Amino acid sequence: MLKIKILALSLAMLPLAVSAQVPAPPESREAQLTYADLVDLADTSELVLRAEIRRQIALEPERATGVAPGFARLFIEADTLALIAGTSGVGAQLRYLVDVPLDARGKVPKLRKQQVLLFARTVQGRPGELQLVSESAQLAYSPELEARLRPVLSALAATDSPPVVTGISDALSVPGNLAGESETQIFLKTEAGAPVSITVLRRPGRQPAWGVSWGEIIDQSARPPAPETIAWYRLACALPPRLPDEANLSNDGSARAQAARDYALVMGELGPCARTL
Repeated sequence: MLKIKILALSLAMLPLAVSAQVPAPPESREAQLTYADLVDLADTSELVLRAEIRRQIALEPERATGVAPGFARLFIEADTLALIAGTSGVGAQLRYLVDVPLDARGKVPKLRKQQVLLFARTVQGRPGELQLVSESAQLAYSPELEARLRPVLSALAATDSPPVVTGISDALSVPGNLAGESETQIFLKTEAGAPVSITVLRRPGRQPAWGVSWGEIIDQSARPPAPETIAWYRLACALPPRLPDEANLSNDGSARAQAARDYALVMGELGPCARTL
């Protein structure tokens, strides 16, 4: 009787032991999206909306040029559920093209009744028709993803949202009166010509300090942008990894080297612009 009880107990514990060895399912693509991924999509979109797919039609290969291997191009009809951001109107029904990955069997996935987030532009003269801003602009909807996205959209729409940075105009490092003292100014190019500059200050016995000024006035008390903000994104995701030689206006060799070091300090503290898309 004792042996039977032990065997029964062992069998009862077996599923628990087996289940503990089953690896967790991989995260969805949406769960892996970085802050930069979301800004990349939102910043180029005229409309951001939630929709439910009502119908899908796979295009024949001869009508779907440029589709990556392992993908299929679908014509989608969908119902609008909510306009999350955008200045132009959108109808109750939508139509658009999207490239989707084939499933593990090499088949086109069935998307009917799935809710999605769309990052898109309207098509002039074609009411109800959208053009997605990229091949990654259709995402599986979840409340968690929308909660991450809304602060990004609000920050982009703010009147004081930092301008789009496109590169470096010039940089100049000037030594101070004391040994180890210097100031480096790095002037940035922006899409609309708005002035933006970075200041790096070095003082004897102190850690280097730097900050960014978003305007005509160079603020000596300016601070670095907080991570995962639009200001951080404008710098970390747009500036080159090293100071271009042609932008370094310092004539003295040591001043040129100091400007390059200060720029490297800024980029190191900003950190990488991580993307998954």
